[in-house]
Amino acid sequence: MNSWILCCFAVLVLSASVSIVLYTIHLPDQKYLQKLNLSVSSVLAEACDTLIEDKAFFVRENALKTSFGRSSCTTYLIQNHYITSPLSAEEAAFPLAYIMTLHKEFDTFERLFRSIYMPQNVYCIHMDRKATAKVKQDVEKLVNCFPNAFLASKMELVVYAGISRLQADLNCMKDLLESRIQWKYLLNTCGQDFPLKTNKEIIQYLKKFKGKNITPGGLPPAHITRRTKYVHREQVYSFFSFMLSTFKRKAPPPHNVTIYFGSAYIAVTREFTKFVLKDQRAIDLLAWSKDTYSPDEHFWVTLNSIPGMYDFSPNKCSVLTDIILLPN
Repeated sequence: MNSWILCCFAVLVLSASVSIVLYTIHLPDQKYLQKLNLSVSSVLAEACDTLIEDKAFFVRENALKTSFGRSSCTTYLIQNHYITSPLSAEEAAFPLAYIMTLHKEFDTFERLFRSIYMPQNVYCIHMDRKATAKVKQDVEKLVNCFPNAFLASKMELVVYAGISRLQADLNCMKDLLESRIQWKYLLNTCGQDFPLKTNKEIIQYLKKFKGKNITPGGLPPAHITRRTKYVHREQVYSFFSFMLSTFKRKAPPPHNVTIYFGSAYIAVTREFTKFVLKDQRAIDLLAWSKDTYSPDEHFWVTLNSIPGMYDFSPNKCSVLTDIILLPN
């Protein structure tokens, strides 16, 4: 009896699921349905038989595959329900700029891009030079479908915890300042991030800071100071790369700035972005940081801690995780 109850429950759940799938799939595309090898009757029959036999049930193919690459840009935007006009006057008046860095997993990047895309925003995509040709091709094809998205004008071969990771963001910052879109805040992400809020919620969240930058961090704990106390160098080889730690001491930081440590992921204003790229203190700190370990974890928060930079609350390292699910 319990098996038949479970079977009936499964039929209801699967019927609803299949209805949703059929609604979202382009109905005339019968070949796609055949490829899934997934009909309503076969799924329900298999589910009932499996439940009666007290076994686990799995759908053989993922019905939520991304659809990019099988259609034109127009069809792709329609099928995936991309938003093509601002959803509110508030959002239209408060455009955002995004930096998106990636080196693998195009499908994951595609889902992230779809989730944060708004026509009034602007997106700079930095592809690691060591990304595969297929990933590069797919990303370029997707970006070409959107007038407010573009590839970074200069690509870096990114070494984990090296200056190249910071430089990738700086390359996009420069490009975004040249965009005709007068964005209010810039957020940097990687290809494995995902938003926790809608575009409107992110805007309303940022407005609370009244033009202040969000660069979470604080004074470095003892075990972190080695990152900037000694020289570290990027090592790049054909099949792998890494940071080489040395025992060579570094000179003190320029302009007598205090080094802070914090998150590599930030939300900063247009004015701060100009400061990062043009102020001599920022330029000198970048040069000094080139042989440090993970400079993106001290560069932003250190610059934002300079008097007059309107630093926002050091030690509140969770503030960005309220907006975006950051990678481990």
